[in-house]
Parts: sequence; C-alpha cells; structure tokens
Amino acid sequence: MQGYNVIMVYNPNMDRLLMCKRLKNPYKGLSNLVGGKIEAGESGTEAAYRELFEETNISKDDIVLHHLMDLKYYQQDCYVEVYFGKLKRNVAVSGDENMLYWSDLNHNFFDMSLYAGEGNIGHMIEQVNMCRDKLLVDFDK
Repeated sequence: MQGYNVIMVYNPNMDRLLMCKRLKNPYKGLSNLVGGKIEAGESGTEAAYRELFEETNISKDDIVLHHLMDLKYYQQDCYVEVYFGKLKRNVAVSGDENMLYWSDLNHNFFDMSLYAGEGNIGHMIEQVNMCRDKLLVDFDK
C-alpha cells in the first residue's frame, strides 16, 4: 500500500493556510495542500518534513508538524497521512512544482470545482478548527 502525505501549513497568526495551484494531473488547475509520497524506509514524519522542504523551502527550524489524521483508501490501495503546523515566524516560500499562495480561511474548501481532494481539505480544516484552542497551546510548546 503506497503512502502519501498532505501538510497544512498555517501562518503565525493561524489566519492563512498555505495552498498550491496544481500545474499537473491529478487535480490540474485546482488548489491543494502541499505534500507527496512517503518513500520506502522513510517514516511518515520524515517524509512530511522532506516534502515540505522540497515543495516550499520551509525547514524543520521554521515549523513543528503534528500528525492530525490518516485516510485509508482500500480501493486505490493507498493511505494519506495528514500533518499540520503553524510557522514560528513569517518565511518566504518558494517552489517550482506548483504555484504557492497563502489563502484566507473564509472560503468554501468543500467546493470541488476549486479545491482538490473531494472535500477532504474542508474536512481537515474543520478538524483543526474543532481543536483550535488545544492546538494553539501545543504550537507554543
């Protein structure tokens, strides 16, 4: 079963989320979270930090990632590990795989004509919102 990750990166005020506009399939033209494959012999956390750096130039020094949830797709023989974090400070993001941008959080992330993942991005954001107070304490540790 192939493993993947998605990474939710919030700005220091937790009022913006790092998104990318997909330049290739799947989901070409739609907004998505950053992430990628978990390689053989690599832990999910290691893969999340590696993918985050490769796609955005955000390093382990800039953010602490927390494992939020996993999604398992039996028919596609894959699973997705979901990570989130709040940047410790404002950083310049850069990458050449997809167009990166900061999104306000007042959008309908369940809109599948704009966002990849069949509504999962909206679900993930709601999960973070449900435990926001606890997360803010955890982020500051």
